[in-house]
Amino acid sequence: MTKLGLPPGVRACLFDLDGVLTKTAVVHAAAWKETFDGFLRRRDGAGYRPFDPVADYDEYVDGRPRTDGVRTFLASRGIELPEGEHDDTPGDGTVQALGNRKNDLLLEKIREDGVEAYPGSVRYLRAVRDADLRTAVVSSSANCRDILVAVGIEDLFDVRIDGVVAAVRELPGKPAPDTFLAAARDLGVEAGESAVFEDALAGMDAGRAGHFGYVVGVDRAGQSDALRRHGADTVVQDLAELAELEDRA
Repeated sequence: MTKLGLPPGVRACLFDLDGVLTKTAVVHAAAWKETFDGFLRRRDGAGYRPFDPVADYDEYVDGRPRTDGVRTFLASRGIELPEGEHDDTPGDGTVQALGNRKNDLLLEKIREDGVEAYPGSVRYLRAVRDADLRTAVVSSSANCRDILVAVGIEDLFDVRIDGVVAAVRELPGKPAPDTFLAAARDLGVEAGESAVFEDALAGMDAGRAGHFGYVVGVDRAGQSDALRRHGADTVVQDLAELAELEDRA
């Protein structure tokens, strides 16, 4: 292992955003819960089964493009909605409307409470840059660039593949590996020369499916075993731990 905790031959690091670099995964989970609970309450009445912000979030929406998350969660409850249009008014009637409702709630929560980066992740990211490794951020979020700017780390990435870029290029989202593979191509490296950093099970699946050189699971929610089952080569609670691996070896 190098001083970065990565195998020899890794030339690029591909980082997820929410839950890996920034403390936004919990904000996403809260926005999803408010969205789905409101929908289910109106649909099923007082006896509705609430959205679980841990189990349901991890299994059905974390790491996925927004509308994929809507479809996947609703399917788990045996519910189908018409697709609708991208600019549907936020509400309940279509997949797009529910997704837009969630995004409105997310932005509202970010405006009210702000957003922070994980200090250990920023230190690790700077160490990666100091080691002359290439860097990319790979996120399903259409708000990725705004969040990077807000926490002051946009300049630490050579490439950004986010929800906006994926839509333009028609790249399927995680658990498909296409967004990570696109980031590697844009950086001029092979998948086998790239390390993926993810906290979502869908992201682990993408790392495994893409045959990347190393897949790091970041456990912010007590799911280290699940991250390993889904393809993590190693699991840490904070990226700063990786820089200490050489000293512990």
